Amino acid sequence: MTESKAPKRRGRPRGGSDSRERILAAAVDEFGERGYEGATIRSIAARVGVDAALVHHYFGTKADLFADAVGVPMRPDVDVPGILRGPRDEVGERLVRYVLESFERPEVRRRGVMLIRTAIGSKLTTPMLAGFLSRELISRIARSLEVDDGELRAGLVASQIAGMLIARYVIKLPALTAASVDDLVPRVGATVQRYLFD
Repeated sequence: MTESKAPKRRGRPRGGSDSRERILAAAVDEFGERGYEGATIRSIAARVGVDAALVHHYFGTKADLFADAVGVPMRPDVDVPGILRGPRDEVGERLVRYVLESFERPEVRRRGVMLIRTAIGSKLTTPMLAGFLSRELISRIARSLEVDDGELRAGLVASQIAGMLIARYVIKLPALTAASVDDLVPRVGATVQRYLFD
C-alpha cells in the first residue's frame, strides 16, 4: 500500500505574519556577512526558516531585496537598461540626467547621501554596495557595449557619476552645488559618452 501524498498548496507560500520583517532583518545580516555576491535568496530564507519562494513573494529578485535591505533610493539596475537602448549619441547625457534628476528629489537625496557616506566609511557596506553595482549595473552596461574593454568603460562611467554625486551632494563643492542640472548634463554627459563609445 503506497502512502498518499498531500496535494500541493496553491497561492502564497506559508509564513508568519512577521515573515517580511524577519526576512528583511536576515537579509541585512546575510549581505553584511557575505556581501552581495555571496548572499543568496536560499541562504537568507534558511536564516529565517522559511521557503525561498516566500522571499521571492515578498521581495522579487535578490536586487529588489538588497535595495530594500540597505535603503537604495533609486534602481539603476532597472532604469539604466532602457537608457542604454535609446539613441546612442544621447546615452551619456541621458545617464547623467537620470542620476541628477533623481538626486534632486529630496527623499532620494536624503537616502542617497546617507548610503554614499556609509559606503565610504564602512567596511560592512562598501563590499555590499560595490557588489550590487558591479553585478546589477556595471556588468549590464559592459555587456550592452559588446566590446572587449566593456567592464573598464562601465567602471569609468560609474566612477565619473559617483565622483559627481560626492562632489555635489556630499562634499558640496560650491560651484557644483550652484550649477543647475541643465548646466551639468552636457558637460558630464560628454565625458560619460566618451567613456562608453570612443
